[in-house]
Amino acid sequence: MARTTPTRRQVLFGSAAAASALSWPTATVQAAPPSTESITPQLVEAARKEGKVIWYTSVDLQVAEIISKAFEAKFPGIAVRIERTGAERVFQRIGQERASNIFACDVAQSSDAAHYIAWKREGILTPCVPEDVAKHFPAQHKDVDGLFASWRVWLCGIGYNTKLVKVEEAPKSFADLLDPKWTGKLVKAHPSYSGTIMTATQQMARDLGWSYFEKLAKQKVMQVQSAGDPPRKLALGERAIMVDGVDYLTTLLKEKGDPIEFVYATEGTPLITGPAAIMRNPPNPNAARLFHNWSFTVEAQQLNIDVGGLRSVHALVKERSDRKPLSEIKLMREDAVEVDRSAEEIKAKYAQIFRV
Repeated sequence: MARTTPTRRQVLFGSAAAASALSWPTATVQAAPPSTESITPQLVEAARKEGKVIWYTSVDLQVAEIISKAFEAKFPGIAVRIERTGAERVFQRIGQERASNIFACDVAQSSDAAHYIAWKREGILTPCVPEDVAKHFPAQHKDVDGLFASWRVWLCGIGYNTKLVKVEEAPKSFADLLDPKWTGKLVKAHPSYSGTIMTATQQMARDLGWSYFEKLAKQKVMQVQSAGDPPRKLALGERAIMVDGVDYLTTLLKEKGDPIEFVYATEGTPLITGPAAIMRNPPNPNAARLFHNWSFTVEAQQLNIDVGGLRSVHALVKERSDRKPLSEIKLMREDAVEVDRSAEEIKAKYAQIFRV
């Protein structure tokens, strides 16, 4: 089958994450800066006439449903239709739909920031700068042309089942996972499905070398798809250690009483940003703008943190008291441009090493 999705190539754009732990280039600033939008009674009424918003997202379904229900409660009469799948599948689906002149997505939220490089290059995003983004988001977290901004921030790293692994024996680094005692006890997700894992794999391959993955592959690692799958496998006791998995789901599972703990690796923990944007020619343009604007408010961003276990760069939100702030964690540097350039190479190399 011929490739119908946009190929990943470098393009200049301006968004980033967690300050010094990010590497995203800036774009050429337009002659007139993008205008700021706010939620008005007129916008709400127009959105209610449309009655729904279609949200393509790679955030864990449990979190997506929490966010959607909060929006529906805030704006009765407007339903959120969630289309949740892995970020790489979101990217492929939008590419295939656009190639067939199908405009089914209102708002796209991906865990692979490199997707926005491709979408911006292809000209398939609609400018929209929510008021909160303009006022309370760091410059490095918003596109200078007003096309997207960092809707969520999170970490991808090691975790363990506290019933299967004693705290004093738990791994403290990625290097520790190569210990023969963990053979057959590890689980990790796949970069061909998960944008989180695609981004984390690029960071780890750069900082640790592909030779690390070659050694890891000898550990009889269980391969799963989504970055949310490893934490679940730990919670169920199907594996003792996760090589990579989202910290926000680990937080939620731990709150429920599951025996799971996240580890900040001594080499550094991969940092992931998940932008959001309105697609060009959305089927429900007013509902799309309302949902997009609301999702960046302090109310929604705080909900992401408190109920979704995510992190935010909104200046007015408060971090959870039960975990380390990003400023106290050694982070690997995210490089969305490099992911965009080398995604297919990363997938091929990974598949060759792990034979999956």
